[in-house]
Amino acid sequence: MIFVEDKALVVPGDVLADEEYHTGRGTFKEGNNICSSLVGLVAIRDKKISVIPLQSKYIPKRGDVVIGEVTDIRFSMWNLDINSPYSGFLPASDVFGKEKRDLNKAFNVGDVLFLRVVDVDEVKKVKLGLKGRGLGKFRGGILIYITPTKVPRLIGKKGSMINMIKDETKCDIIVGQNGVVWVKGEPQMERVAEKVINMIEDQAHTSGLTDRVRNMLSELLGKEIEEVEEVPEPDINE
Repeated sequence: MIFVEDKALVVPGDVLADEEYHTGRGTFKEGNNICSSLVGLVAIRDKKISVIPLQSKYIPKRGDVVIGEVTDIRFSMWNLDINSPYSGFLPASDVFGKEKRDLNKAFNVGDVLFLRVVDVDEVKKVKLGLKGRGLGKFRGGILIYITPTKVPRLIGKKGSMINMIKDETKCDIIVGQNGVVWVKGEPQMERVAEKVINMIEDQAHTSGLTDRVRNMLSELLGKEIEEVEEVPEPDINE
């Protein structure tokens, strides 16, 4: 038997289901019951029940694309903050090959890069790379930080949400899977995009978000925004 609804907000200790269900992440078994181990939203998939944390840090996975800021330069690598408990590093060989060159000539402390997670070892040492379309150094723009688990909600089904923000603000927007968002456009439009993205993070767990985003953009920009073909809002747990 299930005692909560999908997407219900729960706290540690709440009883979610009985032994007919299987435990997923964010849950534990107590006797015949499955209970929540954290504050988050219930996710029910067939007979498996999980709780997705409302606030969480990014845990790197191989293949992810992330936005990072250079924090230190060493003899053979750059260290980067990737909005995670674990820092990342970009080997000089990934940029210069076998050449010996001054690392400062490529990237300095404070530079913001779009990278791919190449490998994560057993102690969570995160190796980053720049090989791939669109990866490299950002120039200008602003950074916005959101909870990584809410990235799918910001993007929307088939990019519907993020494309609406791009189209209406005329800003370039890139979303890292680590919850860092880069926005570049006219300064006034960057601020509009920032307000909308922050609202999406605050209300990511609610329904009807697409309409509220459209209304907010309409109010901030002072114009009517046409509705696009209705697309089901994404599950933030996907």
